[in-house]
Amino acid sequence: MTAIPQGRTRRAALVSVMCALVVTGTGLVGCSGGNPDAGTNGVGKLPADKIQSRTRTAAKSASALRLSGTVVSNGATYTLDMRLKGDGGTGSVTSKNGTFRVLRVGERLFLKADAAFWNREDGKGGGAGSSAAAHKLDGKYVKVPAGDPAYRRFSGFTDKDVLLDGLLTLHGTLATDGHHEQNGVRTIRISGDKGSGGTLDVSLEGAPYPLLLVRAGNAGTLRLTDWGKDFTLTEPPKSATVDYGKQLPSS
Repeated sequence: MTAIPQGRTRRAALVSVMCALVVTGTGLVGCSGGNPDAGTNGVGKLPADKIQSRTRTAAKSASALRLSGTVVSNGATYTLDMRLKGDGGTGSVTSKNGTFRVLRVGERLFLKADAAFWNREDGKGGGAGSSAAAHKLDGKYVKVPAGDPAYRRFSGFTDKDVLLDGLLTLHGTLATDGHHEQNGVRTIRISGDKGSGGTLDVSLEGAPYPLLLVRAGNAGTLRLTDWGKDFTLTEPPKSATVDYGKQLPSS
């Protein structure tokens, strides 16, 4: 048997150690023969429709997530920063009317904004169009009655399943669009109609959660993070709450 030179043995051992550090420490594939799916959850090998199905299942089964970015709907642009779970959600929404905080604990929905926001609402869905009413609502958590038109309008921002159902479906013919990375996590990207139907980056590490969504028709970009990280939902104290009963005031 031919002896292997000691120097070569040491170099081979060093390369093996470096490969292990690269793969386990950073999640990058640098020593696997160029296989981008090595050490992943395997969804990168699936057809695009299967990837979309897997990521929707993973997202729905997750206990919680954070959703942030922009959404364009009916000509209006909303900037969202929401934390969501099955029994409610909380966060901020910014639109042309200003910024408001929204909180839902079970079936109870609360909005918090300044007087200028309530004035600009002008009785359209949110009510409280008069200056006097807006002043009363300034900086308070307003309990939104379940039967008020504003309830359905605003509660959708806090409904995990409704938001995910509406967001995680790409349009047109699905295809994979290469391997990418989002905040240090390897992803597989799927697209609808070569991108015109939207794109979705799906994690290749752990559960196949969606991490980045670019919506079709320039309708916004959203990041989905903190999957499975629980948080506490607590109703605001009564001293900080305005309860108008069955209907918000209108102008």
